[in-house]
Amino acid sequence: MNEVIKAMLERRSIRKFKKELPKREDIETILETGLYAANGKGRQATLTVAITNPELRARLVEANRKIGGWEEGFDPFYGAPVILLVLAEKDWGNAVYDGSLVMGNLMLAAHALGLGSIWINRAREEFEQPEFIALLQELGVEGEWIGIGHCAVGYIEGELPKAAPRKPGRVLWVE
Repeated sequence: MNEVIKAMLERRSIRKFKKELPKREDIETILETGLYAANGKGRQATLTVAITNPELRARLVEANRKIGGWEEGFDPFYGAPVILLVLAEKDWGNAVYDGSLVMGNLMLAAHALGLGSIWINRAREEFEQPEFIALLQELGVEGEWIGIGHCAVGYIEGELPKAAPRKPGRVLWVE
């Protein structure tokens, strides 16, 4: 079977990660795949922030937890040591679509490299908050951005989950 198709069929969302940080080269490879995601009019209007800094990760965990309404101490990133935050230019009409394609590439690349990943929402709500708008400015990011998602990445703790049965009736042929 073609390796790309195999990765698409086998990739699963992971909800338990080892604390060990993946190799930097692997993270760089994953990030590069995001740069090659399809995008409207070739505008390349996304930005991915690779977060391995424990303090910044903890800030994101707490903000995401509060937005999600979980109890104190819950980690909505399931312990993943790497957070790849995908943002898109706020005024771009294809922001969500382009950013979603980046997220897909990141998750497939992680799987292809033997790492686990999961898309975590609430990035939009986080990056509407003054604290995180200011953070982007501190990092030297200019312009206005919308949060698309967090790709939590790390080594899988345990087994790769089995695929849920596919719902019937989700493909319609018109010949």
